[in-house]
Amino acid sequence: MLEKCVASPPNILATLQAVQAAFGYVPLDTVPAIAAKLGVTDSDVRGVLSFYHDLRTEKPGKHVIRFCLGDSCRATHCENSLAAIEKKLGCELGETSPDGKFTLEKVYCLGNCALSPNMMIGEEIYPRLTPKSATAALEKHK
Repeated sequence: MLEKCVASPPNILATLQAVQAAFGYVPLDTVPAIAAKLGVTDSDVRGVLSFYHDLRTEKPGKHVIRFCLGDSCRATHCENSLAAIEKKLGCELGETSPDGKFTLEKVYCLGNCALSPNMMIGEEIYPRLTPKSATAALEKHK
C-alpha cells in the first residue's frame, strides 16, 4: 500500500488516510514504515496523526457513531440523548462498547443544524434526536 504514496513532496496526511481506509485505523506500529517511505521523521508522522481528529490509532467498533456536540445540538439538549446512548452501549465518548460493535466519537458539526440534535452511524444521519430515538437507532445497527 505504501508504494502508492508519493514521497516527493511527502504527503503525510494522504498517506495516513490511505492506511486508515485500508485498516479502519492507523496502527502505531506502522508509523516507522510510513516515515521511512515518505522520508520524514516518526515525529512528523505522529504530529499529523495526533492533530487530525478523524484519524484514529485504535481499532474502531463495527459501527462508528459520530455524536454532534456543536452549539445548535447543545442548545437542543443533545446531552440527554448522549446519556441514553452511553448507558445503552456501556461506554462513553471516545470509547468502544464492550462488545466491540460501536465506537462513540464526538464531532462539532454534522452540517444538519436545522434538525438538531444529530448523530451519524456510519454514513446515515439521525436528526432531531430524543433519548428514545437515539437508542432505537442503535438497534438498527446491531
